[in-house]
Amino acid sequence: MSTFSDENASTLSPMQRIWWVVAMIPSGRVASYGMVADIAGLPGRARYVSRALQQAPATLTLPWHRVINAQGKLSFAKDSDAYREQSQRLRSEGILLNQGKICWSDYGWQPDIATLVMSVPF
Repeated sequence: MSTFSDENASTLSPMQRIWWVVAMIPSGRVASYGMVADIAGLPGRARYVSRALQQAPATLTLPWHRVINAQGKLSFAKDSDAYREQSQRLRSEGILLNQGKICWSDYGWQPDIATLVMSVPF
């Protein structure tokens, strides 16, 4: 993530660590709020991930739409603009929703340990 330099990586706030992890989720893949929290070193803080995404500066252009709940569903109300936007963004990346649910085995992000060790600076 180009917003953070290597020299200040060790001083990233919890929110910045979440942003870093979300930026790593590749196109065509999804991660749960809990998984993002775990990778960011914040186990049990899935709700904090939601807050961090809400508060992220627009200049980061994070792929927020790739973060879904642990049941494989979008967390927005089905009749909301946010739900429609998230599902449209996911569809544009080739991710299919079946009755409002995403299949983890088809689209779940499974970063290998080498990727995490080499990419996550905290």
